[in-house]
Amino acid sequence: MNKQTQSEQRVERDYVGEVTIPADKLYGVNTVRGYENLTVSPLNLAHYPEFRNSFAQIKWAAALANRDNDVVNSEQCNAIVKACRDITEGLCDSSFIVDVMEGSGGTSSNMNFNEVVANRAQQILGHPAGSYEVIHPNDHVNRSQSTNDVYATAMKIATYAMMGPLIEEVNQLAAVFDSKATEFADILHLGRTCLQDGQPMRLGQLFGGYASLTKRLATELVAVRDKLRFLPLGSTAIGTGFGAPAGYRKSVYAHLREVTGVDYQPPSNPFDSLQNMDVFSRVSGELRTCATSLGKIAADFVLLSSGPVGGLGELTLPEAQAGSSIMPGKVNPVLPMAMMQLGFAVVGNDVAVAQAVQTGLLELNHFEAVVASRVFDSITLLKNGIHRFNEKCVKGIKADAAVNERHLMESMAVATGLVPKIGYAKISKLARQSVTEGRPLVDILDEAKVISKEEAIAEMRRVSTPVFDE
Repeated sequence: MNKQTQSEQRVERDYVGEVTIPADKLYGVNTVRGYENLTVSPLNLAHYPEFRNSFAQIKWAAALANRDNDVVNSEQCNAIVKACRDITEGLCDSSFIVDVMEGSGGTSSNMNFNEVVANRAQQILGHPAGSYEVIHPNDHVNRSQSTNDVYATAMKIATYAMMGPLIEEVNQLAAVFDSKATEFADILHLGRTCLQDGQPMRLGQLFGGYASLTKRLATELVAVRDKLRFLPLGSTAIGTGFGAPAGYRKSVYAHLREVTGVDYQPPSNPFDSLQNMDVFSRVSGELRTCATSLGKIAADFVLLSSGPVGGLGELTLPEAQAGSSIMPGKVNPVLPMAMMQLGFAVVGNDVAVAQAVQTGLLELNHFEAVVASRVFDSITLLKNGIHRFNEKCVKGIKADAAVNERHLMESMAVATGLVPKIGYAKISKLARQSVTEGRPLVDILDEAKVISKEEAIAEMRRVSTPVFDE
C-alpha cells in the first residue's frame, strides 16, 4: 500500500486486527486481506470488464429484489444501484485489487465488490467511505446472497458476455474462407494424404472445407454458450436459499434479465448448481476444439506457403514482418504460427479447467477462480488471435495457379485420375515407366499418344468435380 498522511487514510478492523486504507479507495478490510494473502498474478478483478460488470449486475439485481421483498429500503436500493452503474462504467476500477486467481473460494472477490459497492453507495448518500452507517457490505449489498452463488453466477454471466464477440470473429473467419473457396474454385490442386501425392482436387474445395469446419465451430460455441444461461443465483451457500426471503429468487431473476438483457434462468436443481461445474468443462472443451481446429488450418498454411524456392509455394501469405535477424530477406509465416501457438495455450488451459472441475468437494467447488481465469484467458486469446489471423493473413492469401497445377500434373495423382478413362493396368505400366525414367507421367502419356497434356488437364478438372447427388 502507498504511504499517505493520516488525513489521507482511514482505518478498518477485522478478526485479525487493523488495516490502513487510502481514503480515495473504496475497498475495505476484507479486500486488503485478500490482496495481501492471495495475490499471485498481475490480473485483478477489473482486468476483464465483463467479469467486473457481472458482479455489478448481480448486486444491482439483488438490491432491486431485496427492495421488492422489504429487506432493504428504497434509499438503500437506489444508492446501491447507482454505485453498480458507476462500476459498469469503469469509474471504480482502481478499487478492485483482488487477484483473479485468488484462492479463497471467491470470498475475497465477492467482498471486494461488496465493499466497493457499499462505500460508493455511502458516498452517494453523503456519508464517508468506511463508516457503513447506512449501507453495509454484508447486511445490505450482500443481502440474500452468498459468495457461493454470487461468484458462480458471475463466472457464467461474464463467460456468456465474452463468448459473443468470439463467436462473431469465428463467423467472420468462416465468411472469408467461403470467399476464398469461390476465388480459388477453378484452380487445380494436388490433394495429399500422409503428406504424399494423392488425388486431383480444386484449391477452392480445400478452402470450402475450412469454411465448413469454421461454421461448425461457431455453431457449437453458440450451443454451449446457451448452457451458461442457467445460474445458481438464489441458491445462496449450499442450495437451500437460506438467508433469502421467499420471493427473492423469482424477483432477482426478473431484474437480472432486465439489467443484462439476457434471458437468464434459475437452475432446475439448486444443489446441483453449486456442487458441479460441468458446464465449464463443456465450454472449455469447445474453446479447445476451436483452437486446435483452427491451429490445424494454420499449420496447413505454413506447409502450403513454404519456400519460396525449397518448399511448396502453392499459397502466398501476406508479408507481415521480417523473419530473421541474421538471414536477409527471409519472411516467416508468423501469423499462422501464432495461431498454432495460441492453440497450445488453450489446450493447457483446458487441462487446468478439467482438473479443477473434478476436484470440487461435496456442496461446492472451491476452485472456481482458476476455472474463471483459464476460461477467460482462452476466450481472450481466441478472440484476439482469430481477429489478427483473419485480418492480417487469411484475407490476403493468394494462390499461385501455375504452381498448383504443375504439382498436380507432375505427380502420380494423374495416374489415379486417369484410371476410369485409360484403365488400371495400362496406366500402371506407364506410371512405372514414369518413376523409372524420372519424368512426368503426362509427358509419357503425350509421347505414347495415349492422351495429350491438354486432354489430361481437362480430365483432371472433370474428376475433381464432386460426384455426390444433390
